[in-house]
Amino acid sequence: MMNQVVQQSAVLAGRTFQHWRVQPGPFIVNLLFPVLVLVMMGGLLGGALAGDLESYFAFAVPGVLAVAMLFGLESTMLAITTDASSTITDRFRSLPISGWAVPAGRCLADMAASVLGLAVTIAAGVVLGWRPNTMIGVAVAAGVLLWFRFGLLWLGLYAGLKARSPQAVAAVQILVWPISMVSSVFVDPSTMPAWLAVIAEWNPLSFVVTSVRELTNSPTYEPVTWAGAHALPLAVVTPLLVVAIFGPLAVRRYRKLAS
Repeated sequence: MMNQVVQQSAVLAGRTFQHWRVQPGPFIVNLLFPVLVLVMMGGLLGGALAGDLESYFAFAVPGVLAVAMLFGLESTMLAITTDASSTITDRFRSLPISGWAVPAGRCLADMAASVLGLAVTIAAGVVLGWRPNTMIGVAVAAGVLLWFRFGLLWLGLYAGLKARSPQAVAAVQILVWPISMVSSVFVDPSTMPAWLAVIAEWNPLSFVVTSVRELTNSPTYEPVTWAGAHALPLAVVTPLLVVAIFGPLAVRRYRKLAS
């Protein structure tokens, strides 16, 4: 049964790959946008916060790697919302496939794109002056980042299936920036007002950013809360809880739409 689900998911992931091949523009933009953000934030904040660009990039690259896991999520949500609101779902319903295969196929395609995007952003960070300590640390950090993306995907798939129309998904793109700013991505939370620093360190994005900095021996900061001091365990547990909750909910919602 599991082998069938995996095979069906792979076939449906191929459908998404074909869409990207036919319309590569949006895919390439999503791939390169984190690099643009890195260069832009370095130019705007590097000198003011760190004194020079090299020092700031060493601090900011792990943050942008985490933010890159947020970018493009709305595209996945939009795709599954569009399918759900069209006759595509009816066609899938007529096929002898598992209820897990459709959302899992979209998730598989997105994760493949995330691996490629992460590689591009890491390469750009190295070019700009980021110097992680070991390749093992980078590999483990990449695993943490992709695990975070995997959790976000199941939350996004459920939200996309619940959305009434593709237009409702557009609001998700707006939320990326407040979530990114109220975190440890671009600045040290200890420089914030005390109440805002607590919010920033309990932001799940901060769990991931701090973990990546620790794993790659990048410049970091002294934590101000329990969450900041235990970022790595929280970065592992949080996506696990999200997948455990929203994975079954997304499949149940899809089955309801297809019934």
